[in-house]
Amino acid sequence: MSEKLIFEISKAGRSGSFVPECTGSPYIPEDYSRKIPPRLPSVPENEVVRHYVRLSSLNHGLDNGMYPLGSCTMKFNPKVNEKIAGIDKFLNIHPYQDETTIQGALRILHELGEDLKSLSGMDGITLQPAAGAHGELTGLLMCRAYHTNKGNPRQKILVPDSSHGTNPATAAMCGYKVVTLHSNSEGRIDPDILKKNMDDNVAALMITNPNTLGIFEDKMEEIAEIVHGSGGLLYYDGANMNAVMGYARPGDMGFDMVHFNLHKTFSTPHGTGGPGAGPVAVKRDIVPFLPYPVIGLENNRYFFDYSGKETSIGKMRAFYGNFLVLLKAYLFIRANGFAGLKKVSELAVLNANYLKKKISHNFITPYKSDTLHEFVLSAQNIKKEFGVNTLDISKRILDFGIHAPTIYFPLVVKEALMIEPTETETKENLDYFADVLETIVSEAEEEPSGLHDAPFTTPVSRPDEVRANRKLVLKAFSLPKEEDQG
Repeated sequence: MSEKLIFEISKAGRSGSFVPECTGSPYIPEDYSRKIPPRLPSVPENEVVRHYVRLSSLNHGLDNGMYPLGSCTMKFNPKVNEKIAGIDKFLNIHPYQDETTIQGALRILHELGEDLKSLSGMDGITLQPAAGAHGELTGLLMCRAYHTNKGNPRQKILVPDSSHGTNPATAAMCGYKVVTLHSNSEGRIDPDILKKNMDDNVAALMITNPNTLGIFEDKMEEIAEIVHGSGGLLYYDGANMNAVMGYARPGDMGFDMVHFNLHKTFSTPHGTGGPGAGPVAVKRDIVPFLPYPVIGLENNRYFFDYSGKETSIGKMRAFYGNFLVLLKAYLFIRANGFAGLKKVSELAVLNANYLKKKISHNFITPYKSDTLHEFVLSAQNIKKEFGVNTLDISKRILDFGIHAPTIYFPLVVKEALMIEPTETETKENLDYFADVLETIVSEAEEEPSGLHDAPFTTPVSRPDEVRANRKLVLKAFSLPKEEDQG
């Protein structure tokens, strides 16, 4: 299906509405009023609606079907939270308003921070970061400030090979040398390898727990002792917290700081470039370095607290975070309560293990360790026997109304399929996905060459993704002149 640009279907003289022409506004000074009309397309209203509805149908989303994108936690989120976030008194407040006029909003932010500190076992928090990677940046800037303040500005960050790609990228962006720790045969951090790499120049070890393989790091007490024994900090990538909420807290495991991916774990739609939110909670020793301001409470009055400005790393945002994203996270936590959040983790782990049990016989299981909310399989056997690789399988999945899982990641597993069904999918949906994979494996056995051209039913079949990434072709679209639109 090919859809033209809105300007390409524009014709001079056509109109999209019958709104009377504006002849000026008493609220806009003459110097600021527009002298030249905006260059907008001339398209009837019905064609505008049809154009954008057609475009919306070209994409797959959670409103269409299952989205088992491993590590991204693409779960369905309550529509009621979107409705509440659209209420005028939330939607139209401004960060420059006097604090006395936004006490309700400040209360929400303060209580959200307290909830997140309680869930993570931490002592202080900032809600400013705009996403998980931005939270990592905030955390490592505080890490650097902490060590600099102690007179030892360290140079290295340790990162396991099963980590999220943003971990080493963020560490490098902060000027650190990144040292990769290779996983052991269980898919976990090897304490002996950690000891060999740990010295007084290591600023922090960054860990996702459970890790990107879906495996829980069960030697955290020993790991924390090794890192803290050399004066380093432990950073918790909270991307997979939906697997352990109510069962384990990073602070109790020995971590010094943690970022939350609110858009993954706590109810905000994920994808399309944002917005997100990545609050960072820290232990007491790191509190002095939090970005300013934090949300304070004194004598039943909420306020922006700048008292820690002297030691703070500064602001991470012009204003105080993505408020509506934070609001939706607050709503999700309060609607579920502690017992409900614990249930979220239980269902995420149950769904993943149920699906893993149903489909793993067709693939290689690279690690025998138990997994939690997500799991990684390898299609090496299918590639070797039939010449059908992971990309072929994932492209064919799209024909069945399901988004493909994460593929070729983490890099420690060849021909990887990284699958996370999330807690919001029903047993029937999981069974359907298992049947789809069974069908695809049968197709690989019977007619493998046919899978090389999949998908067959999507608007775009199979672009040359490697060439598209390596040889970018950027084109600028010129707006047509009004006289040329006829």
